[in-house]
Amino acid sequence: MPGDAGASGNDAKQADKCAAQNEGKCNVKEVIQPGDPKQKSSAIALKAAADAKAASEAQLAAGQAAAHHIKLELAEKAFQSAKAAEAALMGKQMMVDQLEQEVQEANAVVQEETNGLHATESNMNAAVEAARAATAQYETISELQRTSRENLANIQSVAAGAQNEMAQKTQLLEAARNRMAVLHKQLLSAQEDYEKTKAAAYKAACAAVEAKQK
Repeated sequence: MPGDAGASGNDAKQADKCAAQNEGKCNVKEVIQPGDPKQKSSAIALKAAADAKAASEAQLAAGQAAAHHIKLELAEKAFQSAKAAEAALMGKQMMVDQLEQEVQEANAVVQEETNGLHATESNMNAAVEAARAATAQYETISELQRTSRENLANIQSVAAGAQNEMAQKTQLLEAARNRMAVLHKQLLSAQEDYEKTKAAAYKAACAAVEAKQK
């Protein structure tokens, strides 16, 4: 039985203690203590219960120590994972910062290009407006040129008619002058003939008067 085994072990320990003393001087009372067998069995049972409790507590402590060790290992792994996550986070943060900077630079380029595009668009609109004005002016000038050509043609036609009329009138004037010269000559001749006739008539009248008086 377990109680008897415990008692035998206890007696062996006491015998060893007795043997360890000098020259066989052993106090039997210290080795074998008299008492009630029931009390001794109760003591053995209590001691066995205490030993079992101590073993259970030791086992619990060992389990707790093992759990603590496992917790430490898990905590270390968690710490390493946290460090790795922190390193990854820092890498991601650096990447995000770089991308944000690149986005800002890209936005600046886009803004600059947009401003340039607006300026180009303004210049283009001004050029288109100038082209429209030039086209309108050209059309106006073309219309004026066409009108001027028509007017010039009309003026040339009128001038040609005037020249023809002037030539005709010049011819008529020349004919009139020629006729006037002829008529003037005829007048002079008639006047001369008249004077001659008048002188002759006067002489004839005088001669008739003189002849009558004689």
